[in-house]
Amino acid sequence: MQDGTTQQPQRGRCARRRTINVAVSAIVTVALCAGYVALDIADLAPGPLTMRQVTRRTIPNAPDALAAGSVAGTLDATRAVDKSAAAVLISAFGKTGGVGDSYSVIITDANGDPVAQRNADTPREPASTMKTLTALAASSTLDMGTTLDTQTYLIQHDDGSASLVLKGNGDMLLGSGTSDPDHVNGRAGLATLAARTATALKARGIGTVTLTFDDALFGNDRYPDGIDENNEGDLYYTGVSSMAIDGGRQWDGGAPTDPDTFSAYPRLSQHTAEDAADVFVDRLAEQGITVNGDVTDGTAPSDSSPIASVSSATLAEILAFALQHSDNTLAEEFGRLTAIKLGEDNSPKGGVAAVRKELGTLGVDTTGLTMADCSGLTPGSKLTVRTLAAVQAHNLSVSGGAAAAEGLSIPGLVGTALNRAVSEDTAGLLRVKTGSLGEVTSMTGNVSRIGGGALAFAVIVNKPDDMTAARAAIDQFVDDLARL
Repeated sequence: MQDGTTQQPQRGRCARRRTINVAVSAIVTVALCAGYVALDIADLAPGPLTMRQVTRRTIPNAPDALAAGSVAGTLDATRAVDKSAAAVLISAFGKTGGVGDSYSVIITDANGDPVAQRNADTPREPASTMKTLTALAASSTLDMGTTLDTQTYLIQHDDGSASLVLKGNGDMLLGSGTSDPDHVNGRAGLATLAARTATALKARGIGTVTLTFDDALFGNDRYPDGIDENNEGDLYYTGVSSMAIDGGRQWDGGAPTDPDTFSAYPRLSQHTAEDAADVFVDRLAEQGITVNGDVTDGTAPSDSSPIASVSSATLAEILAFALQHSDNTLAEEFGRLTAIKLGEDNSPKGGVAAVRKELGTLGVDTTGLTMADCSGLTPGSKLTVRTLAAVQAHNLSVSGGAAAAEGLSIPGLVGTALNRAVSEDTAGLLRVKTGSLGEVTSMTGNVSRIGGGALAFAVIVNKPDDMTAARAAIDQFVDDLARL
């Protein structure tokens, strides 16, 4: 047996050997690092260091510089329109093969005073040009800078359970994912609402809820009488709703890359609020919140505030989207929002009454006007081109209804007029709303004239001899207006 006196010298020698080994290893490591750095600097090993001269790119000075100026000058509303030249255009339009005899057309100056017309007081079916009446009435009544919020409310019960209420306030352009600030369609996303809701629930220690959805905004009457006649396959209208994803469009895997730009008409869901609620359940699950049982309809509590919300695009942006896509449901919704604002009945008939009421307040001549709905889709609507042109003359004025003009399509550029014929020298000068049904082709709008000033116009053809030829005649007529 050895005692501690014989072990002590051995421990000392081991400690010295470890110290020497560590020191040698450190020296070798430093040497290797220094060597690699030297090789890197000399470009003999890969790395960020180099002794090579940096090559600087030179950017030449601009050959020309233009001083900033006004994008658009002030409209000279006093600039007269040549009446004889305007009459010649209308006469040429009426003689075009395919137009037939059932047409009306009018040209007015920027103040709305008629310059030339044909059958201007004959009421005709307008198709989607009816939307311009709804747009002017809505934008003159509603605060177009406001948004439509989709909200969640929490109800905590005495037994410790919790209920969640999803409440819509009219946003029919919700996105199923996160909120998209770059688009109108999908500006408010259900995934974002779910994330905000989950944060609020978890802060209260809640991980499981039941879910109801509040779709009471527009009551039970959501379909204008007779609209089904022009809505075969549910392609052109779904009932106005407190909430919908992408207007209820069922793309079935073929959704466009840009949610704001499309020209197809997929089938529209007829239960859009329920669809939104079902998607919201999935989004909550992704956030770790469990929804027990089936989703049912209900009512949000009136005595509490929402725990989370997301906001739509502004009403002005939504109106522009509605006009440029000729969205019948959104047009009907703007009529309904106007009815609620003006205290009219919350129904399709109330929407029509509200639009007529506001047009009267604005001084628009509605003689001969019959509105079967607020979009022009339902059979039975009739109006005169004089009324359409009066709306467009109003759009040329500076007013609170500016959003009605800002949403018009530009032939060759945007909206339903994207593929309508336009000449190189008139491109960008025409702002229009198109209309098209089985036996109707129409167009109304306003024009910046090449020589200065502006004018308004409207043209309706019912039962043309040749629909394609009549459409082409309208395109040529409107294009020539810029040269008056």
